[in-house]
Amino acid sequence: MTPPRLISSRQPLRLLQDRVATGLITAGGVGVLLAILAIGIFLVWETLPLLTMGDSAALAKLSPLAWGTLKAALAALLFAIPVALGAAIYSALFMSARLRARIKPALEMMEAIPGVVVGFIAGLILAPWVERHLTSTLIIIIWLPISAGVAGLLWQVVNARLRRRLPLSWAGLWLIPWLACMVAIALWLAPWIEQQWLGGDLRQLLDQRFGMNYATRNALIVGIAMGFAVIPGIYSLAEDALADVPATLIEGAQALGASRWQALWKVALAAAGPGVFSAVMIGAGRAVGETMIVLMASGNTALFSASPFEGMRSMAAAIAIELPEASPNGLTYHLLILAALTLFMFTFLVNTLAEVVRQRLRRRYRQIGGV
Repeated sequence: MTPPRLISSRQPLRLLQDRVATGLITAGGVGVLLAILAIGIFLVWETLPLLTMGDSAALAKLSPLAWGTLKAALAALLFAIPVALGAAIYSALFMSARLRARIKPALEMMEAIPGVVVGFIAGLILAPWVERHLTSTLIIIIWLPISAGVAGLLWQVVNARLRRRLPLSWAGLWLIPWLACMVAIALWLAPWIEQQWLGGDLRQLLDQRFGMNYATRNALIVGIAMGFAVIPGIYSLAEDALADVPATLIEGAQALGASRWQALWKVALAAAGPGVFSAVMIGAGRAVGETMIVLMASGNTALFSASPFEGMRSMAAAIAIELPEASPNGLTYHLLILAALTLFMFTFLVNTLAEVVRQRLRRRYRQIGGV
């Protein structure tokens, strides 16, 4: 047993350690806030000369960059949101605990892949392959979701013995050979479909009938590559929100006569809605601020075009390319700083909105727990 004198002698030391730790944590938090505030003040100060001039022609130069930023982010989110949310719903509510313990960390580790690596693969490998096999790529993008739905329908109509051998909780594994087979079938049928239905050359058809020029690095490539980079973040946050939904809510809905899917759509997603929304918003912030993937996979052409087969230039990519060569206090320098301020404000607002929604989710869970 520790003597009373020794305990009393350790108390001042522990109190000092607690105060030092508290002071360091507080200083770190305040330092981060001051750093963010300093960045905002610097960007506003550097853009004041441009804003005071009121040169609308100069500000109009940012329009193609703003359009390119929105186009790249939208393309990435159209690819990432269905995949990430579908994976989150299945992982949180259907997947077996043993499989989830292995799959979820692997998917979350994808977020550690540097954007420059994803951009390198997209620009040098994916873009040339899609250019040579454009029809195959579009057929795969359309056919894979349909084939997954077909697999679900077949699973519903087969006999109970086969369903026990292929349980829904392990569908993440037994669907892999099915989807691989569907990809092989799509690649096999693509040349025939292009020859019979698309005049033998899809790119020529798009050019002649719709006026769409195909660029090697375009919004389609950016959407696939940047969507791959955004998926882990959206998946992780949405999966945590869905997994934290009290099981009593789903069980209560099923006890009242709701099916499993009705409990999912009407109860689980409604309760986790703020968390899912927060995940999508943070993913949008990542997509808007991404630099290297857009820089290496978009072609960096400042165009006003809604075509997914043409390139674009985003604000982040323009800053990375032009700022090192811009003369201080020149027009280009101030325009690039204004673009940086726009990205800073958008990211700040998106993260703030996501945090507000997350706090609302926590309060809702506390109320549910109290009831």
